[in-house]
Amino acid sequence: MSLTAWLTFLIAAVLISVSPGAGAINTMSNGMRYGVRRSLPAIMGLQLGFGIQILLVGAGLGAIIASSNIALSVIKWLGVAYLVWLGISKWREPVMESMDDDRQPVSGHKRFWNATFVNLTNPKATVFLVALFPQFLVAGAPHGPQLITMGTTLILVDCLVMLGYALLASQLFRFMTSARRQQQMNRVFGGLFVTAAVALASFKRA
Repeated sequence: MSLTAWLTFLIAAVLISVSPGAGAINTMSNGMRYGVRRSLPAIMGLQLGFGIQILLVGAGLGAIIASSNIALSVIKWLGVAYLVWLGISKWREPVMESMDDDRQPVSGHKRFWNATFVNLTNPKATVFLVALFPQFLVAGAPHGPQLITMGTTLILVDCLVMLGYALLASQLFRFMTSARRQQQMNRVFGGLFVTAAVALASFKRA
């Protein structure tokens, strides 16, 4: 890729990552409850899910999925159901007894796979990648290196953006000094997960 094409792609990657979605909600929820460091497993899980999407598109399977109404519908409704489940779980999540409570009600391993599934069942990402990649691929050059460059750029940008979301959310934790406020925040994030599920359910391909 030329530098100009890559910079244009970089801008697109930043805009996509910054746009609030299920991944951002997941990251902010973890950032507020666990802090930046303990949010890293979930952020890495998001990137694994995103990376698999990129590999599927790069291998041509993404185009097949995007062209199949049945396959896309199955992925979409799996994602909807999973986001609703996350929302209910977050709504019912117990509050921390104190600001120094070191317990982890949800293990890092579980948060990693939860986040992976959030991105893996996001058909918007598949359709976005199928639509985006061809705009930047140079027909006369090997596609492999170009796809690696674009995929790496997308994942690195998303990592940085999610770290920013986690850092921002972690700063709010100091204000959560009472069980009531923590419960209210859990319900806010639970509601946001369900809202994301509704948005995903209403998603239709152009």
